[in-house]
Amino acid sequence: MKLRTLLIMALLMSLFSAAHAAPDWHGKGEHWTPPGLDKWHDKWPDLKDRHHRGKREVHLGPRPFWLVDDMDEGRLKDRLQSCRADKIRPTDFSIGHRGAPLQFPEHTLESYVAAARMGAGILECDVAFTKDRELVCRHAQNDLHTTTNIVTIPELNAKCTQPFVPADPDSGTEAQAECRTSDITLEEFKSLEGKMDAFNPMATTPEEYLEGTADWRTELYSSRGTLLTHKESIELFKRLGVKFTPELKTPVVEMPYEGDYSQEDYARQMIQDYVEAGVNPRDVWPQSFLLDDVLFWINETPRFGRQAVFLDQEPLTPENSSLAWMEGLSAQGVNILAPALWKMLTLDSHQQIVPSEYAENARAAGLDMIAWTVERSGPLANGGGWYHQTITDAINNDGDVFNVIDVLARDVGVIGVFSDWPATTTFYANCMGYAGRGH
Repeated sequence: MKLRTLLIMALLMSLFSAAHAAPDWHGKGEHWTPPGLDKWHDKWPDLKDRHHRGKREVHLGPRPFWLVDDMDEGRLKDRLQSCRADKIRPTDFSIGHRGAPLQFPEHTLESYVAAARMGAGILECDVAFTKDRELVCRHAQNDLHTTTNIVTIPELNAKCTQPFVPADPDSGTEAQAECRTSDITLEEFKSLEGKMDAFNPMATTPEEYLEGTADWRTELYSSRGTLLTHKESIELFKRLGVKFTPELKTPVVEMPYEGDYSQEDYARQMIQDYVEAGVNPRDVWPQSFLLDDVLFWINETPRFGRQAVFLDQEPLTPENSSLAWMEGLSAQGVNILAPALWKMLTLDSHQQIVPSEYAENARAAGLDMIAWTVERSGPLANGGGWYHQTITDAINNDGDVFNVIDVLARDVGVIGVFSDWPATTTFYANCMGYAGRGH
């Protein structure tokens, strides 16, 4: 009888423990570690045992403070100058756009690690597919010739849609190349090295073609650029303690690819990688410029679709900035809209930056918004270029990036901002009380 009682008690205790265990997403525990994770320990030993975001130290470096010093005098500058840098913590408001590509080769392990160290709470892997239909992190399906060393490898250059052709200085004809992820296999992709996104249009050799980095960026961290598959990015991000915002890149090849790999297959495959890795859907913000992709996720994978992000870079028209258009998106289940930041901002009669009609209507329709991208335009002394096209007259120094972020956060009410240098957005969010906003 005593033995029977002990067995019953043991069974009850095991049932109680199971009922109170951490959530098990898709059959894997909350702290499940993907196979092969040890390889990151060899390269980045300081990342070991950092599953929990609260353990991550933030290193801002000098840039945010340099930007504050460059600001015009005013209350925002005073507030940022009084911020205590020793209290900075990671924040989902700060989203690493392709990692930290202001100075690191985009979509590389090194770029992602740098962004996480700057306090980015969410990192982006832009997703494209290879010839053998494996998913990899690249900003476009056809950017390998400007973001990797592929043209300098004869056997892989020969497989490119347009192998490298040297420029003709006498006639002024520019060099040509177009290399797609779908031109090569996953194994071949992994043999490449990432570089700063640039090219020399007048190159006469493949090596010269790799040059051309803007003078306001740098080659200082280009000595290595480790390319990642989408699955490897998930593995790495889990180790870094950050969340995920993969973007399904619009293919340049005709779909269905090779007749039987459809856009839906592609969209499904991206989400399936998170399912298989046991990632909580609440930690994933899948993105696409194609509304059909977003609606596919909403309808087929609703747990991931709730946070699907519709990216918008179309020219402003009365129709696509109207309240009716925004309400139409909401009625289809879209919850998050992410336009280029210029679409959300305009100038008032005093030349002050204020929310645009587009932003006001999106908010009135109940849509959350994410802005892209700050720290991507180079020096802002001349108005900030494409990303600031609606507010050019109010942009005249690099410190104005904080004015832009401030209006986006305080007046537009965005839940996050993509940045090419996440230290800037991390610093702002912590100093202004937005570190816990949104996601």
